[in-house]
Amino acid sequence: MEKLQRNVLTAEYKERPLIPEIAGLPSLEWTSSPSHASYDDAEGTLTLTAAPGVDWSNDSLGGDQQHRASALAFTAPASFSLSARVMVASPRTTFDAGVLALWVDNDHWAKLCFEYSPQGEAMVVSVVTNTHSDDSNGPVVTAPWIYLRVSRVGPAWAFHSSADGREWSFVRLFRLDTDRPVRVGFMSQAPMGDSCEARFDAIELTEEPPADLRDGS
Repeated sequence: MEKLQRNVLTAEYKERPLIPEIAGLPSLEWTSSPSHASYDDAEGTLTLTAAPGVDWSNDSLGGDQQHRASALAFTAPASFSLSARVMVASPRTTFDAGVLALWVDNDHWAKLCFEYSPQGEAMVVSVVTNTHSDDSNGPVVTAPWIYLRVSRVGPAWAFHSSADGREWSFVRLFRLDTDRPVRVGFMSQAPMGDSCEARFDAIELTEEPPADLRDGS
C-alpha cells in the first residue's frame, strides 16, 4: 500500500509542473491550465514552451474565441512597469510569439507580442480585447530579440518596445473595461505550429511607470 501511495504521489507531481520563482517578481501562477516552464537562475532566463495550436484571440470578424494558451503571471500592482528581453527559438511558424500578457477573463485581456507574420517577418504586435480583439502591427524586428514593456499608468495601460532596453518606443495606450484584478506576466503562443519556445531574460519589475510615454524613457 505504501508503495502504491508513493507511485500515486509521484504521478500527481509529474502532472503538476513546478512554477519557477523569479528574483524580483511576486509569486507566479498560471492563468489557466499549467503549461511548460523552466527558469535558469544563473542566466536569469525564463523559458516557456507552447503546446500545438494555442493562442488568445477574440476574433472581431466573428470567429471562435481561442484561450488555450496559458500565461505565467502575478496580480498587477496599482502602478508598475514590467519589462523583458524576448527571444523565440527557430524555426518559427506563422503567428508564434513570445508575449507579455495581461489577463482578467475571456473578454478582457491584452498582449504585447514578438510575433512571426504571415510574410515571414518578426515584428511587434499588440492586441487589446474588450469583448472583441483590436489587433495592431508595430515595427518589423531584424534582430533575434526585442525588449518589451507593459506599464500601468493610472487607470490605463501602456505598451512599449525597445531594441536595447534603454530607449523605448511607444506602442499603444489603452484601458481594459473591467474593475476586476488584472494579472500580468509571460506567455508563449503557437496558433499555427507544433510548438513555440519563447525565452525571457533581463526581466525587471519597477514600482513606477514612465512619466512621459513618448519621450523614450
